[in-house]
Amino acid sequence: MNQPPNRRILLIDDTPSIHEDFRKILMPPMEQNAALDEMESALFGEAAKPQAPPFELDSAYGGQEGLQLLCTAMQQARPYALAFVDMRMPQGWDGAQTMEELWKVDPDLQVVVCTAYSDYSWEELLSRLKAHDRLLILKKPFDNIEVQQMANTLAAKWDMARRARLKTGHLEQLVEQRTEALTLASQALQQEIDERKQLQSQLIQSEKLASLGQMAAGVAHEINNPVGFVTSNLGTLESDFKQLQRMLDAYQQAEAALAPGDCLEQLSALRNELDLDFLKEDIPILIRESKDGIGRVTQIVKDLKNFSRVDNDEQWQWANLQQGIDSTLNIVASELKHKADVIKHYQPLPEIECLASQINQVVMNLVINAAQAMGPERGTITLSNGVEGDRVWLEVADNGCGIAPHCLQKIFDPFFTTKPVGEGTGLGLSLSYGIVKKHHGDISVSSEVGRGTTFRVVLPIRQTAA
Repeated sequence: MNQPPNRRILLIDDTPSIHEDFRKILMPPMEQNAALDEMESALFGEAAKPQAPPFELDSAYGGQEGLQLLCTAMQQARPYALAFVDMRMPQGWDGAQTMEELWKVDPDLQVVVCTAYSDYSWEELLSRLKAHDRLLILKKPFDNIEVQQMANTLAAKWDMARRARLKTGHLEQLVEQRTEALTLASQALQQEIDERKQLQSQLIQSEKLASLGQMAAGVAHEINNPVGFVTSNLGTLESDFKQLQRMLDAYQQAEAALAPGDCLEQLSALRNELDLDFLKEDIPILIRESKDGIGRVTQIVKDLKNFSRVDNDEQWQWANLQQGIDSTLNIVASELKHKADVIKHYQPLPEIECLASQINQVVMNLVINAAQAMGPERGTITLSNGVEGDRVWLEVADNGCGIAPHCLQKIFDPFFTTKPVGEGTGLGLSLSYGIVKKHHGDISVSSEVGRGTTFRVVLPIRQTAA
């Protein structure tokens, strides 16, 4: 930015006297000028005028020689501010070709065409060179003052263009830096927004679970009592019917021993009217189905109690996660054997501090869900695990039907299920979510319809806040 002004000039002309004239005009002896300024100051009482920086003039007598000087100057980082170029040079390049070659090397070079007559019109020359802003014409014979004015003006113009480029480059650098800073700030802001959305989602989920937990505890308690005595009554009813059935069988045997008559006919008519044989077969089926239904209600109540984490006196302990996974697979083997093959990609895991049975329940829910996601063809369930720093992770992946995108955000909501009515309570994943969060871990899901689903559970090795 503080470089001295560029006063370097290149003169290209095949006439030696022109070079002498330019030297006299642009490079007069400095001592003589100083003496004249001092005399003028003494005679007229004016302060001596400041001396303009001297010009540095290099001479070339042909276009090729001028181009060589320009190339050398550019290599030495000492460019010329302007060039005076003769238009008609019989030997070698003419002025137009010379200027074309000069601008290939230095497009910023200011050029003055020196000519008495030319083979080109001024319009033709401007059209050919396409350099309206870098080209002036000096008619021969030229005036000394005109030469000095052109030299000073074009040298100043070159300096101003250089400073403008430097400032533009500096501004571009500042803009680039500011843009980069704004980009980083925008990325940081977006990350913060995403984190806040995630925290908000987790808070909403936690509030749902807390509210439902309170409700579930009350509902489970209220349902337990009637379910208990209905279960007991069904057991008693089944036992009593077996006794009645023995009595009915005895009556049937006694009926065969009766003599023909009105009594026997009445019994036979009543048997046919009541369809006693059908009742003897149907009532045990009804009792069995009722017991199955009550069993489902009991399981729902159990899930509700687990969900609300009541009646839970389990202690935190160090457990082998991998052994727990294998034990859980053994328990659900009957659920899996007709639906999917299990593939294990295990890595050595450290023991983790956890509520072991609850973690096993999470694994069971994920594996059973994976099995139920299979279509009519046999599928594959892949279990993988590993260690990342102070946390362990477990993935349960299936190649089943997948989960629709609009359902992914709801799958951890209580009572939300994609299964047909009567085949799922919608509590399995909610319960799993609550257990994982209780362990200060994370559970996430990725799915693609028609390709399968992957659940990932991440748990800390040590429960520092347990």
